Amino acid sequence: MKLMLALLTASLALMESAFAADPVIVIKFSHVAASDNPKGQAADRFKQLAEERSKGRVKVEVYPNSQLYKDKEELEALQLGAVQMLAPVTSKFGPMGLPEFEALDLPYMFTSEEALHKVTRGPIGKRLLKSLEKSGVIGLAFWDNGFRVMSANRAIYKPGDMKGLKMRINSSKVNSAIMRSVGALPQSLAFSEVYQALQTGVVDGTDGPISNLYTQKHYEVQKYVTDTRHTFSGYAVVVNKKFWEGLPADVRTLLEGAMKDATAYNDDVADKDAAAAFAAIKASGKTEIHIPTAAEKAAWIKAMTPVQDEMASRVGKEILAAIRKEVAGIPAK
Repeated sequence: MKLMLALLTASLALMESAFAADPVIVIKFSHVAASDNPKGQAADRFKQLAEERSKGRVKVEVYPNSQLYKDKEELEALQLGAVQMLAPVTSKFGPMGLPEFEALDLPYMFTSEEALHKVTRGPIGKRLLKSLEKSGVIGLAFWDNGFRVMSANRAIYKPGDMKGLKMRINSSKVNSAIMRSVGALPQSLAFSEVYQALQTGVVDGTDGPISNLYTQKHYEVQKYVTDTRHTFSGYAVVVNKKFWEGLPADVRTLLEGAMKDATAYNDDVADKDAAAAFAAIKASGKTEIHIPTAAEKAAWIKAMTPVQDEMASRVGKEILAAIRKEVAGIPAK
């Protein structure tokens, strides 16, 4: 009996030792936004949930503000396994050979969050995320960051006011076409370089969600902002495929749950932060925010909407038709 007890005790000790020796699963989550941006807050919430629910088996290291990689470098780093998780803007997948993602950037395609979510949370969104796998990437979720505004150092109340302005864009054929549709000159720059480029006059303006304009302090070097709401700004949260498939099944399950809850948190924060950013920028007195009149809004829509058909052969006529069918009849907000 004593021998059996000793053997049992030794076995338990070995099991405890083996469990203690299990390596912690480290997830490096890199992104280019500020920590107080909705994406930054959601990444931190994912970290919190993943670590709590895994009881220490998973450690998520969040690297905001391009600390590890600029936005032009991060997808390659993910494919190589240098980082495990990213949340890039969806247009970044175009240069990877997946231009159908750029359909989400088409101007005035979505008139409300409801219209967007019918696409990103439905069959089209699932199909887009699934298409990433051939590039060694698993798509986990879409995160919102609100509609885009235009900013510049001269008043831009109507499309004609954009003529000749050097406007910063992320690397996207669709975003380039949007700027050209109103006579602007698109300039592709890394997100981390935008503030200095605006400050020094390398570019005259930029577009983006109001939360980025505020958290990156771009409003400090921009005199005018117009709430054009010309396209929706969103991200796709992605993970290295080899890393993800190598995880224990129970860990993948808890991470999927953490991502689902972090996504709901992101979308809630995005709405609240957009309102707060508008208020804070107005209160700063540094920037004039213009809300287009009905006639001005109609002019922006008229100028930019042709980009949808212009880019159809790039993004894919089938996905363009599918999105139009999904959002038909949903009222604008």
